[in-house]
Amino acid sequence: MSKRKLSRQQRWRIEKIQAERSRRAEQRDAKDSHKLAAGEYGPERPGRVIAHYGRTLDVQGDDSAASVRCHLRANLEGLVTGDRITWRAAQDAEGNVVEGVVVARSERDNVLERPDARGQLKPVAANIDQILIVFAVEPAPHPNLIDRYLVAAEATGIAPVLVLNKIDLLPESGGELRALLARYEALGYPVVATTTAREAGLDDLLARLAGRTSVFVGQSGVGKSSLIDRLLPDESLRIGALSKDSRKGTHTTTTARLYRLPSADAAELIDSPGIREFGLMHLDEQQVAEGFIEFRDLLGRCRFRDCRHRQEPGCALLEAVERGEIHPERFASFRHIVDSLNET
Repeated sequence: MSKRKLSRQQRWRIEKIQAERSRRAEQRDAKDSHKLAAGEYGPERPGRVIAHYGRTLDVQGDDSAASVRCHLRANLEGLVTGDRITWRAAQDAEGNVVEGVVVARSERDNVLERPDARGQLKPVAANIDQILIVFAVEPAPHPNLIDRYLVAAEATGIAPVLVLNKIDLLPESGGELRALLARYEALGYPVVATTTAREAGLDDLLARLAGRTSVFVGQSGVGKSSLIDRLLPDESLRIGALSKDSRKGTHTTTTARLYRLPSADAAELIDSPGIREFGLMHLDEQQVAEGFIEFRDLLGRCRFRDCRHRQEPGCALLEAVERGEIHPERFASFRHIVDSLNET
């Protein structure tokens, strides 16, 4: 598809808007530089980005529980929730911190990205120890969606953990969900069962969160915000009810935000915007295959170097399915993901 040509007036308007934005950014930067030179900001201190709002950030100092609204220097772009930064605080006449300015960003351990509607990778959060993939009895989880999250997590190098929520709604026998959980546990993935309907329903989750920075992902309605509301009783989170007709959730979280849990040792949790399907269009077929951990030792062992793992003779993956080493549903999920990428 060819790009739409802009008229001369449209180009002039776009350039004018961009120039005005640059001018305002330079004015803000000059103002901050003047304050720094005048000593209105205190010494540099380490902190963490708690939330991001365009040109302003909520920052929490390593030595403080309160967050401070900070300006972003014009030469600092692309900061996300979870970034470790260096900032300087401004105080009022009574010594209270009233604002701040972020002056530098530390090197990241990792960054979680997901494609936007145009397929462009967009950073969501940084410096994460584990991705908590939340699913629930309602809305009914689909193995292929869980596999998509796992592939996306494996591509980032961030350890995934499966969290089954609302277990109070499970039948006594456990049903198909128990079998599904056993399949992922057999692959080595940690699985945590939770519920907010019981007093001790979050004990296993708290143990998993301790000492780690975690991010919640999962389709809408699985109870991510409800879990955080219980984990953080002092925070007020807007929780969306399930639609009575569709039994699908409504989106409630709009900005990724980092919380420090008072009930777990050194635990930090990032609540990210709810998404129903984790886009993988930025990955190719080889990267998707590598995201299925039971495939890894077999990749490159097919008879033909260009094997597409369909009906080719000597395909190592197909032979592993026949031997029972790869679950047929996992292989079918792999093929479904690859086919969806080709359609995109």
